[in-house]
Amino acid sequence: MNVSLNNLAKNLVNTEQSFGTLVDLLRYRAVAQSNRIAYTFLVNGETEEINITYQELDRLARAIAVRLQSMEMAGSRALLLYPIGLDFIAGFFGCLYAGVVAVPAYPPRPNQSLSRLQAIATNAKAAIALTNTTVLSNFGRGFSEFPNLKVLCWLTTDDINTDLATQWQEPAINSNTLALLQYTSGSTGTPKGVMLNHRNLLHNCTFIHECFQDTPESMGVSWLPLYHDMGLIGGVLQPLYVGAPMTLMSPMDFLQSPVRWLRAISRYKATTSGGPNFAYDLCVRHITPQQRETLDLSSWKVAFNGAEPVRAQTLERFAEAFKSCGFSYNAFYPCYGMAEATLIVSGGLKTEPPILKIVQGEALEQNRVVPAKKAEDGTRTLVSCGQSRLDQQIVIVHPETLTICAPNEVGEIWISGKSVAQGYWNQLGETKTTFQAYLSGTTERPFLRTGDLGFLENGELFITGRIKDLIIIRGRNHYPQDIEFIVEQIHPALRSGYGSAFSVDLDGEERLIVAQEVERNYLANLNLNEIFTAIVQAVAQQHEIQIYAILLLKPGSIPKTSSGKIKRFACQKAFINNTLDIVYDWTINPRFKAEYRNLEEEIALLKMQLLSS
Repeated sequence: MNVSLNNLAKNLVNTEQSFGTLVDLLRYRAVAQSNRIAYTFLVNGETEEINITYQELDRLARAIAVRLQSMEMAGSRALLLYPIGLDFIAGFFGCLYAGVVAVPAYPPRPNQSLSRLQAIATNAKAAIALTNTTVLSNFGRGFSEFPNLKVLCWLTTDDINTDLATQWQEPAINSNTLALLQYTSGSTGTPKGVMLNHRNLLHNCTFIHECFQDTPESMGVSWLPLYHDMGLIGGVLQPLYVGAPMTLMSPMDFLQSPVRWLRAISRYKATTSGGPNFAYDLCVRHITPQQRETLDLSSWKVAFNGAEPVRAQTLERFAEAFKSCGFSYNAFYPCYGMAEATLIVSGGLKTEPPILKIVQGEALEQNRVVPAKKAEDGTRTLVSCGQSRLDQQIVIVHPETLTICAPNEVGEIWISGKSVAQGYWNQLGETKTTFQAYLSGTTERPFLRTGDLGFLENGELFITGRIKDLIIIRGRNHYPQDIEFIVEQIHPALRSGYGSAFSVDLDGEERLIVAQEVERNYLANLNLNEIFTAIVQAVAQQHEIQIYAILLLKPGSIPKTSSGKIKRFACQKAFINNTLDIVYDWTINPRFKAEYRNLEEEIALLKMQLLSS
């Protein structure tokens, strides 16, 4: 049973023990900070649309919950199909207030396949979908083409009368109640719904609070998608936990014009904001010196960087580019997390600069950690993602023997603690394999197997790669992100953060393939011989392997997850199936070269598409 509001008001402490559920948390904010702005959404990333206070959000959530309760939906799963904005947040809390399990999903877009949405609805056994009137009117007919979407109850929440809030009945929920199915953005196969209860979510908010040390006086800005773990927990739940306002914008608005993100930080004097590594690269590449002159980033104290490999060069370039705007290198906050652990797994000290470690690349390929004195050819500079906190434990394990690695060995990262989710919804086998791992010869506690590779040094976690993405050629391990970084540095025509390195088995031998997007403004002036030659030479010199094929792709075509991670397996599969959107390719062996339209036709077609969009 929920703790009463009076008791909460008397005994507030910023730990997850203060609140049994997220409903308790929002109900408290609605009383203690009733008229304080909770969230602001920026239309087009620029114009302020509407603010919502804690009291207004609580009232709207109760009204939505009344509709759900009248339909007897408690315990059911509800798809959340909203564009990024305040409707999504209201719908999410409306579910929690009714004891309904929220299932955030990609909002539908024109001419987009709904097959993934259908797969999520099927796996979750969703009974209802929450959306707004615009989405339903624009896409309602498309939903009817899919059986598991057609049979759903559909509820638009932007036209609900908030007077219904007075009829709300407190749901019979507690900290163990399932609150959210967080579907992972895997590359293929059946989507996996990570089961998060209220305790998982509040514990991870406590973890983030200890890392970031935010207060009610803090200010956040986020462009991250709300249907993804970093956007939902970091952009919605964490500011609610702290009692600090958050300004939101659409990720598409950021991608179209990265300066919008930094303008919002400057305008609202944000203290906390961040995203994946590629976001910082995007700002360096696309924000002009004239635009930088208008920015004041001196308020930015926590610039978190997570969800994909953190690159030391990115931190250095961004700090140098925006030093004149008041940005401090020490504001960078590298961290590590994953949906299966709710969100954050490790983080550093807010008051300390990022910790770097230079190691020998060749030794790392043999899963050994050998320090190097300085960065030079053949070395890798790794960025620490901080330490585990609270009651969570991180161990580095041999993935085959399931024994603890030595301090100077690379192994699989295993996690144990209260933020670790309950498993995958309706997938017992996957749950046992991933969430119920034990060290060899022990039954002390189960661990979550992350599939990520790394090592610990003085408690600091360094990520080196991912087991499934490893490229093994002639018995040597090669990390795809290292090859991708080499390639994208070759020429400004190659889009930073939009490349994929993978291997395929050809005639019984593993071959290296590189797929790389091209910047739009270079399409008409590509010096192919120069680019291909430079890529082949650079990879051969630094990794001592021969590239089999190089594929130059159309902008925006490489498979990525919602968090911006490259789907390397999907790239590999598309290469095998000849479905990549290729502008031009080069191969060491023309016998395997696929037939594509010539380069001039590809450029002309793409220009026409751009003009018509």
